Amino acid sequence: MNRLDTVIFPVAGLGTRMLPATKVMPKELLPVYDTPLLQFAVEEAIAAGARRLVMVSHPSKDAIQKFFEPDPSLEAELEEKGKTALLASVQATNARDDVEIRFVMQHEQKGLGHAVLCAADDALEGPVGVILPDDLILGTPALAEMTKSFDPDRMGSLVAAQEVPREKVSSYGIFDCDGKTPSIDGRAIAARGFVEKPAPKDAPSRLAAVGRYILSHKVFDVLRDTGYGAGGEIQLTDAIAAMGKINAFRFSGTRYDCGNKDGLVDATLAVQRARVNLRVAAE
Repeated sequence: MNRLDTVIFPVAGLGTRMLPATKVMPKELLPVYDTPLLQFAVEEAIAAGARRLVMVSHPSKDAIQKFFEPDPSLEAELEEKGKTALLASVQATNARDDVEIRFVMQHEQKGLGHAVLCAADDALEGPVGVILPDDLILGTPALAEMTKSFDPDRMGSLVAAQEVPREKVSSYGIFDCDGKTPSIDGRAIAARGFVEKPAPKDAPSRLAAVGRYILSHKVFDVLRDTGYGAGGEIQLTDAIAAMGKINAFRFSGTRYDCGNKDGLVDATLAVQRARVNLRVAAE
C-alpha cells in the first residue's frame, strides 16, 4: 500500500500515570526535550501519507485543539525579533493546508476500541491507521514502514509489535504466533490470534502489540458488535481478533513508553543526544 489516508489519534485519556504534570496539561502535549509527544505522532502520520487526522479527544482537553491553531501575536513577535528558528518551530505545529484535522469527542472512557469507533464517521474509505502518541517510536517512522508492508487483500490488521519480558505480558495485547513465519519483507508475521492482557502463565507468546495499527475499514462494523472485554472496556484487540488475518509488524525504530515518567525521561535523553549529534555534524 502506498499511502494511508486516515490516521486516528485516541487522545481523550486523563493521563493519570503522569500526574501532577497532567493536572492542567494533556499528556499528549508533554515535551520530549523540545517537542510535544503529539507533534512526533502527527509527523509520523504525515510521513505515512495521511491526509486526514482524526483526534478522538475529550471536552476538557481543549489545549490539544489550540495546539494546532496559529498564534499570530507570538509569530509576529518572533519575526520582529529575528528569531527565525523559533518562528519556524512554532509554525511547524500549525495545521497544514494539505492535511485535514478533525476533532471528535469521547465523553466516556470505554476503552481503545470505543475510542477508535468514535472516529468511524470521520474516517475516509480504505484502511485506517491508529497512533497512540504516548508510545513514541524514534528512528524510521513506524507507521510509514507499516504502510509499505500492509496488503489489504490478505491482511485484516497490521500491528506494531515487540517482545516484552514474560512478567510484563499482562500489560499488553499478546500475539498468538511462533514468530517464525515472516512475510516476504521480513517484518510482518502472521498470527493465529490476539489476546488482551493475559496472565503470564496463559500468554501464547511474548510478542506484544504497541501503539501503531493499520486496520481494515471493516473494523468499525466489527467494533459496533464488540462487547465489553478485559477491564470492562471495549478492547480493540477483541475486534482485531474477530476480523482475522492478524499480522504483527517488527518495526525498526526504538520505542519509548512515554505514558510513564521514566519512559518520558529516557525518550528526552534520546532526543537530546540526537539533537546534539545533528549540531555537531553541522559544525
